[in-house]
Amino acid sequence: MEGEGEMRSLGLDIGDKRTGVAISDPQGILATPLTVLASTNEDALINEIFKLVEQYKVERIVVGLPRLLNGELGKQAIKVTAFADKLSWHAKQSKLNQLDVQLWDERLSTKAAERLKTEAGGKGSKLRSRAKKGAKHYRLSPPKAEVDAMAAAFILEGFLDSLRNKE
Repeated sequence: MEGEGEMRSLGLDIGDKRTGVAISDPQGILATPLTVLASTNEDALINEIFKLVEQYKVERIVVGLPRLLNGELGKQAIKVTAFADKLSWHAKQSKLNQLDVQLWDERLSTKAAERLKTEAGGKGSKLRSRAKKGAKHYRLSPPKAEVDAMAAAFILEGFLDSLRNKE
């Protein structure tokens, strides 16, 4: 029974300019920020995602669905859903039939990433305001790109946790 239940997943946090990417370990327990891709050209983004799928032997892509706080789908969620459908369609065309594309409600993931960003010196943190005033020895906030990859990791982690809770 060695290797059973092993499946690598990619997590995506899709934005208009950047897409944060995270990857799970083969056991599907941990999610780690991986990289950030430019989102401005959808076809190029899909190609970059498929390169990662092949490189890491990924079998599932979890796309963060940005619902509104009341649970409804806003403009961004509709865009993301259309992108996930396109990704799924392209996977079948590219003979990546094993690729499972899932949408995951990211509301909680984004909040967790924002909280982490604040604690790490992001917007609203005392560390950053002191750094801006020229005080020495204060770390500036992580670049937005890092936060996008962290958000993708939170999305993937939330999805993986939900799978474990079902078992």
